[in-house]
Amino acid sequence: MRSRGTVSLAVLLVLLALVAGCTSSSGAQSSGSDPSSAAPRTMGRYVALGDSYTAGPLVPTTDLAGGCARSDHNYPHLVAAALDVHTLVDVSCSGASTADLTEAQHPFQGSTVPPQLRAVDRRTTLVTLGIGGNDLDLFATLIGTCTRLRRSDPGGTPCRDYFAQHGPDLDRAFTTIATNVTAAVRAVRHKAPDATVVLVGYLRLVPDRGTCVALPLATGDYAEGRRITRGLNAALERAAKRTDVPFVDMYAASHGHDACSADPWVNGSVTDRAKALAYHPFAAGMRAAARQVVAAVERSRSS
Repeated sequence: MRSRGTVSLAVLLVLLALVAGCTSSSGAQSSGSDPSSAAPRTMGRYVALGDSYTAGPLVPTTDLAGGCARSDHNYPHLVAAALDVHTLVDVSCSGASTADLTEAQHPFQGSTVPPQLRAVDRRTTLVTLGIGGNDLDLFATLIGTCTRLRRSDPGGTPCRDYFAQHGPDLDRAFTTIATNVTAAVRAVRHKAPDATVVLVGYLRLVPDRGTCVALPLATGDYAEGRRITRGLNAALERAAKRTDVPFVDMYAASHGHDACSADPWVNGSVTDRAKALAYHPFAAGMRAAARQVVAAVERSRSS
C-alpha cells in the first residue's frame, strides 16, 4: 500500500538498495516453500495484480522493480510454486491504486510502470487481485495521519475527530472502493474470460482490543483503525459478490496475528529491512495468504 505519511518512497528505495542479493521476481517461478500439501494440476499463465500487500516490500528477497519493491517470496510466487504454474507474471506494485490497473504508475520521479492490466490476456488462466487500500489515500491516512495525530491527544480520538472534520466520509469511501474494485474485476474478466479470478483481502493490522507500541495510535483511535480495516475488507468482499469471484478473507484468516500480537503477520511501525517495510506483511503473512489463495483456486476448479 501507499504509506507516504510514514515511509517515503525515497526512503524505501534506499532501504531496498541495502538488501543483499536482490533478484528479479516478475515473470519467474518461485522456489519458495509450498503452502499446500495437495498436488494440484499444472496451471498455465498466472498474472498477479495488486499493491504492496501483494508485492511484499522488503520480504526477502526484494527487487526494486522500477520502484514497485516486489519480493520473490510474496504470495503470488508461493501460489505459483504450489500450483505448479508454468508462467508467473507478477506485476504487483507498491503504492498501486485501482487507477494504476489501467493507467501508468509513477512510483517515484522518473520511473514509469505500465498499467497492470496490460499483463492480462486471453492466454491467462489465473489472476489474483489485491487492490483498493490506496484508493482515496485510505491506508496512508491510517498509518500516516492517524499515527501522527496521536501526539496531540494520546488518550483521546484525534484520528476519529480528523475524519469527522476533514473527511473522507468513511462509509462513502468504502462504497467508492467497492465500486472501483468491482470495475477492476470486470476489466480482468473482459481481458481473460476463461481465467480463474481471485480477489484477495488485506491482513489484519489493528488488534481486536488493547494497544501496543508497535501500532502508535491514540488510545481511542484503535476502534477507528478497526473500522477502517474491516470496512476496506468488506468493500472488497462486496466487489467479489457482485462479480461472482472467490474472495480470500485475509482479515478473518489473520485473527490473532495483528501487528500487536505475539505472532504478527504484519509489521508494526519500525521498518526491518531484512523482514518487512513498516506496516506491511512479514513472510509469515505472505505464506498464510498463499495457503488461502491456493485453497480458493482449488475450490473454484473443483466446483
